[in-house]
Amino acid sequence: MRRQLPSFLVIGVLSTLFYLGLFVLARQFTGPQPANLLALAVSAVANTAANRRFTFGITGSEGAVRHQLQGAVAFLIGLGLSMGVLELLDRAVPHAPRAVEVAGLVVANGLATVARFVLMKIWVFRGR
Repeated sequence: MRRQLPSFLVIGVLSTLFYLGLFVLARQFTGPQPANLLALAVSAVANTAANRRFTFGITGSEGAVRHQLQGAVAFLIGLGLSMGVLELLDRAVPHAPRAVEVAGLVVANGLATVARFVLMKIWVFRGR
């Protein structure tokens, strides 16, 4: 756990930056919910692969598909949180500036990160 948490945090920060960059890019072409879905889906696959390798030390392709499918549960939690934040923003502050959307997504992503680590530690990569 002492080695895993720093690695998980670094990957989490990089994944969040990647996610937010994809969201802002996609937001130029679509609404907030589709942009969020696209950005989160792409970054979640990369996040699970990076954590598999660097946080939990699993190399090779054995179990990779299963790990991605299990990681999809964490993705769904993050998706629910981020969709909820975007919906609340739309109701409370219609046409919120992009910076407000991004700030809300940072909060949602922070909550999802805690859930992601717990799920990965006790279920996806248990025993590692």
